[in-house]
Amino acid sequence: MSLVNIFALFGGLGLFLYGMDMMGKGLESAAGSKLKSILEKLTSNRLMGVIVGMLVTCVIQSSSATTVMAVGFVNAGIMTLGQAFGIMLGANIGTTITGQIIAFNVSDYAPLFAIIGILPMLYAKKRKTQSLGTIMAGFGILFIGLNMMGDAMVPLRSDPGFISIMTYFQNPILGVLMGMVFTAIIQSSSASVGILQTLAAQGLVSLDASLYIVLGCNIGTCATALLAGIGASINARRTAVLHLINKIIGALIFTAVLYIFPITDIVAKVSPGNPRQQIANFHTIFNVLNTLILFPFGSVLVKAVTRIIKGKEKKGAKGKELAYLDERILETPPFAMMQLQKEIGRMAEMAKENYHNSVEAFFNRDENRVQDVFEQESNVNYVGQEVTRYMVKIQALQGLSAKEKDKVFRLHDVVMDLERISDHAENIAEFAQTCIQEDVTITSEAAEELRKMCAIVEEALDKGLHKVITGEDLEGVDLVELTQSVELRANAMFQTMRDNHIKRLNEENCTPLAGMIFTDMGIDLERISDYAMKIVTAIH
Repeated sequence: MSLVNIFALFGGLGLFLYGMDMMGKGLESAAGSKLKSILEKLTSNRLMGVIVGMLVTCVIQSSSATTVMAVGFVNAGIMTLGQAFGIMLGANIGTTITGQIIAFNVSDYAPLFAIIGILPMLYAKKRKTQSLGTIMAGFGILFIGLNMMGDAMVPLRSDPGFISIMTYFQNPILGVLMGMVFTAIIQSSSASVGILQTLAAQGLVSLDASLYIVLGCNIGTCATALLAGIGASINARRTAVLHLINKIIGALIFTAVLYIFPITDIVAKVSPGNPRQQIANFHTIFNVLNTLILFPFGSVLVKAVTRIIKGKEKKGAKGKELAYLDERILETPPFAMMQLQKEIGRMAEMAKENYHNSVEAFFNRDENRVQDVFEQESNVNYVGQEVTRYMVKIQALQGLSAKEKDKVFRLHDVVMDLERISDHAENIAEFAQTCIQEDVTITSEAAEELRKMCAIVEEALDKGLHKVITGEDLEGVDLVELTQSVELRANAMFQTMRDNHIKRLNEENCTPLAGMIFTDMGIDLERISDYAMKIVTAIH
């Protein structure tokens, strides 16, 4: 095999992988928000998980990516290990669609598909048309890559050394190991099966050996999830190991079946003279039957992997931790957006709680609450910084529409406003601390005015942050209009407080320090209501 052939082989592999990636991104972009609705239908029902996993993998063209997302969802605490098991079984079936596409062998028309697809990619204005062009171009490039690999492999037909090596893979164990190692290296069972189909079409590998290699490919694809589990939560690591276990069990069962029964003959008779189709069919049959065999034992396997990976899962995020964000989820922008909004909602709850604690600390002269506010403020800042970093990464994703990018841009403002609400809560806690340490006395009239103002601001936060926290509007209520009316009341109350304060100063009814605290706290409260108004306006 000449150097030119080697270059052509690896160049074809590069085009094949790139074309497959283009197809997946095009399908994902075309599906858009539908992916989000697919995920939202996922319940504790494991069968629904299988369906979701299969559909998502058909769209993004990668079971590895789907499994990595499942690891990410478990790590973020929004999916149980049982649900992830269903997702992974479905992903195993969904990934076989690539092999079936390759089996059609439309290589002669590949350049035509590429040209037809590239034109709308370059010149179409509508995002959906561009996405369809990306799918078509990816489809064409995929087959151009396969053609290049096939042509580069022609000299190997008469290479005694290569033929001798390939005969070793007739051995079931070596065949499985070959598929496993190769797939672990390129981290795509779809790609490794596609290459195997090309080898088989050139007559370079027998059907017997091909079937064992397919089993190995299915084990090798677990490498991506295992890598994704490094540094993740206990349940996320269990998810990766669970994926490996279900693949190993299936491979062991089918290796025994292939060795004992004439499965190869049956596969050959279904699609005589078509090695590509034979391999694609076996890949599909293996994953469908493996799902049917393992599905009833989901709970047993979950318990088994829980005993293998020992330890207790942390309940919820505390302190400087994130509850919903995970970089693995960035593979699919609609899911990343959904998790981003949940994390911002959690941040809003933290900021709102910090305000409540600061007010309690002030009126009850509670030093412990003061310290709680200081600690929570640090946590809010941390979450805000991490959310901002995540938003920057989301905005760089290709699959994000202009509308979604605008939404992320507005969410940047929401995050900054939430941080400011918590900052003002910290100011109120500092006033409480000063009152405790300096034994400051505020007149009963001033205290009553502050209580009224605090109640109005609490109401502004309830209305202004409602959609951020819950993700829903109040039925039959315009939250923007409602928050605005509360904010106007806060402004009016602040003006009343200032007028009454000037009157008390003239009558010499308050000390300078008490007066300064009263005035500054009023300013903080009025600004909190302003930020509540800004937030509700930004997300509607």
